[in-house]
Amino acid sequence: MPTISPQDCLTGLQALPASRQAVLVTIIRSHGSTPRGEGTRMLVNATSQYGTIGGGHLEWKALAIARLWLKEAPGQTTSPRYERLALGPSLGQCCGGALELQFDRLDQWSDAEFDRHLQNYRQQQAAVPQLYLFGAGHVGAALVKVLSATPCQIHWVDERDHLFPTDTSVNVICEATDTPEAVIDQAPPRSYFLVMTHHHGLDLRLSEQILRRQDVAWFGLIGSKTKRASFEHRLRERGFSAMTLENMVCPVGIPGITGKEPGVIAVAVAAQLLQRWSDDATDNTDARVLNCRLSSNNSIPTFTI
Repeated sequence: MPTISPQDCLTGLQALPASRQAVLVTIIRSHGSTPRGEGTRMLVNATSQYGTIGGGHLEWKALAIARLWLKEAPGQTTSPRYERLALGPSLGQCCGGALELQFDRLDQWSDAEFDRHLQNYRQQQAAVPQLYLFGAGHVGAALVKVLSATPCQIHWVDERDHLFPTDTSVNVICEATDTPEAVIDQAPPRSYFLVMTHHHGLDLRLSEQILRRQDVAWFGLIGSKTKRASFEHRLRERGFSAMTLENMVCPVGIPGITGKEPGVIAVAVAAQLLQRWSDDATDNTDARVLNCRLSSNNSIPTFTI
């Protein structure tokens, strides 16, 4: 699986002029200790780059190779170029590993091939964690700034459309609506929900709507332990069991970060979400491996615990 955030390549590909003068740099093999893994990609044109293959001298070298190629006239062949770089001996980096890079010149792709890659990145973007964030206040805005640089899709919901910035990242979808409950109902299974609106009454309505779903991956509610106790009391009155209420994460944020500034809260919550997404991705990978092993074995499986 590629390790670059798909929105980086989407942003870059969609920003290209019709001439498509750019080079896609991909790590196709890695050996030993390297700053990024196989599948990591970086899109390079004459003046900009989208994504990173690890920074440092390695990235400087890759940028130089790509831009030197762009100065050449387009060739008759569409074949990519390759470069093997040893991080220690040739680049002076202490990682000590080695990488093989593939360079693809996009102005040598056919329109069909370019469209295929663009669609591929769109599909990858759809496969990343889907976060439904309710609230465009100070904390919500700070959190979007942090998470917009990570591989996720943010559905940012608030009735106050004037609070949404005009220059959001490609992985942020702003939804101005006075019926946020409908957004909850339409979200796909295994979505992540985070409620932090400007009104506790609205927070309670949204919490109730989310908890009625049986397919939520994670639900977080901003607030104190006192707010949680108050919400639990009201939700129990509406028929929710103690087991269901355990699925409501409140307060939110990783432990040990106590600041109440919007930026501090945003970092704590973003770290909590990234931990959860990493754990869920590992669990999904393990499940796919197990299913593959079971489907390839006609005998009755035996498990050792």
